[in-house]
Amino acid sequence: MRDYKPGAQLTGDVRTAARDKAAQLYGQGCTIRSVAAQLGRSYGGTRVLLLEAGVQLRGRGGGIRKAGA
Repeated sequence: MRDYKPGAQLTGDVRTAARDKAAQLYGQGCTIRSVAAQLGRSYGGTRVLLLEAGVQLRGRGGGIRKAGA
């Protein structure tokens, strides 16, 4: 789904398509990092696309580490 050069600024219909694809992949359970890799975008740029799409981001998960453990 790369209709653009990696690192290029996304605008217009291309941005809308990337935003929709990111939301779809994230909704299927992919992590932001894996969505970013599939789209050829940075983590931060992918996160922005997800927020623009109105996606509620999941928590980081995992347990809380205790000091000294």
